[in-house]
Amino acid sequence: MTAPASPEPAVDALFVRRWLAEAAAVVDREAVHLTELDSAIGDADHGSNMQRGFRAAAQEMEQDPAATPGAVLAGIGRILISRVGGASGPLYGTLLRKAGKALGDSEEVAPEQLREALRAGVDGVAQLGGAAQGDKTMIDALAPAVEAMGFALDKGASLVDALAAARIAAEEGAAATVPMLARKGRASYLGERSIGHQDPGATSSALLLGALADVAQDGAL
Repeated sequence: MTAPASPEPAVDALFVRRWLAEAAAVVDREAVHLTELDSAIGDADHGSNMQRGFRAAAQEMEQDPAATPGAVLAGIGRILISRVGGASGPLYGTLLRKAGKALGDSEEVAPEQLREALRAGVDGVAQLGGAAQGDKTMIDALAPAVEAMGFALDKGASLVDALAAARIAAEEGAAATVPMLARKGRASYLGERSIGHQDPGATSSALLLGALADVAQDGAL
C-alpha cells in the first residue's frame, strides 16, 4: 500500500516569517565562520554585518508582522539595506525586495511563484553587483539553487523536495568557489591570492537557502 503524500506547506506570510527567523538563527550561529572566511579575502566583517542585519530583521518581524509573503520579504529587504554594512546589505536587501515585489499582494503563493520570485531576486543581485556565475560571489550559490528548484518543480517534485534540491545546489555552488579567481567585489583586488578560499557571500547564501529548505520540511511534517 502506498503511503499518503506529506502535505505541502502553505507559502504564506507566516511561512516567510518563519524562514527569515530561521535564517537569522543560522546566521547567528555561523557568524564567526563567515567572518573567518571573509578575513581571508575580504574585510573580515561579513559575519558580524549579516548577524546585525538579520537580528534587526527578526526584531522587526516580531514588532510589525506584515500580512503577505511579498510584504514580509520587501520589508526585511529594506531592513537589511539599512542595517547590514558593506556590499552585503544592498545585495541581500535587493534579493529579498525583488522577490517580494515579484510575489505581489497574494496572501498565499504556489511553489512555482516562489521559484519565480527567487529568480527575480537573484537577477536583481546579478544586475546590482554586475556578477555572473564563476565570478566567486553569492551568485555562485544562488543561481544554481534556483535552477535546481525549477528543474525539480518542472519534474513534478513537491516544494519540500524542490527546496531540498536547491539547498544541495547552493552548498555545492558555495564549495565550488574555492578554486575560483575572484572577479568581483573586495576579493577581486587580491587577484590570484583569492584562489583557494571559499567565498563568504556564497556561503551565507547557501545558509539562507538551507533555512528555507528546513522551514519547508518542518511545515510538511
